[in-house]
Amino acid sequence: MTEGWTDRITGARMQVDKEFQARVQGSEFTNQQWGLIMTAVEFRIDDPETPEKATLVADTSKVEQIIPELEEMPQGMGAQPSPGRSGDGLLGRLRGFLGGGSDGVDEEKLAAATGLAEEYAAELQGFLESNGRWEAVCGHAAGE
Repeated sequence: MTEGWTDRITGARMQVDKEFQARVQGSEFTNQQWGLIMTAVEFRIDDPETPEKATLVADTSKVEQIIPELEEMPQGMGAQPSPGRSGDGLLGRLRGFLGGGSDGVDEEKLAAATGLAEEYAAELQGFLESNGRWEAVCGHAAGE
């Protein structure tokens, strides 16, 4: 089996991860939460046949599925998961019964997660371009 284009940028992603760490720390997400967000993000290159026009896109369509899990994660060193989430316990069931509950997705958190993932994609593309690797990555993506 041949190596896919995403496998070819693993080293670049590791470098961008280091550089992007300050941005994550300045966000509402912990490192652990950001790691979970990134497991739900898939990358694609739009228009890879034309590297000058190509764009690295963070496909965040699956991020919504993990948003409820983010709230279950500890918020700091030694912290416990936040109690009383809208979907938990008697209060959550009562809200759901009365129509006050949602599907468990915090829309603001979803918007923040997708926005941060899009920033990461732009940073990664910029890194690949500045290191002269963008055309080769586009070529591999176009060939898949």
